[in-house]
Amino acid sequence: MFLFNQPLPPSAKAHLESQFTFVSELSKQLFTTVQKINDLNISIAQNVLQDTLNSTREVASAQNPYEALSIAAGQVQPAAERLRAYQQHLTNIAANTQVDLAKTAEVHVPATSRTASALADDVARRANEEAQKATQRQKAALEKIASPIGKPDTGKGTTANVH
Repeated sequence: MFLFNQPLPPSAKAHLESQFTFVSELSKQLFTTVQKINDLNISIAQNVLQDTLNSTREVASAQNPYEALSIAAGQVQPAAERLRAYQQHLTNIAANTQVDLAKTAEVHVPATSRTASALADDVARRANEEAQKATQRQKAALEKIASPIGKPDTGKGTTANVH
């Protein structure tokens, strides 16, 4: 197709640039999503740590084992609510990311498709040109083979058959 010593055709450059822009935008969005998830995880970890310390203090200050058990049991519902809120935040982040990725694809896929089509047309044109050149070379080679190397003698200046 393309030799290494040939410059990259403009259609290939345009297509590579289009793909790079698309992938770059997707990468930025995914990185932002990872940052949001990390921020959420850090926040939840800090809250869980603080709640655990508070619950431990309350349990430690209980007067008897039943009171300690009651305090610990009372922490189950708030912990379940925090877990539900965490899951909701993750769901929202995932949904927003999906919308953002779809918008990015909507913006960049037509341009990438256009450049891919232009590249395919360029490759087909170049392949056709190369095929025509090869055909011409083959015809020239066949003509050389088919034509005599030297003009044949018509009998002049040849010796007669000796019997």
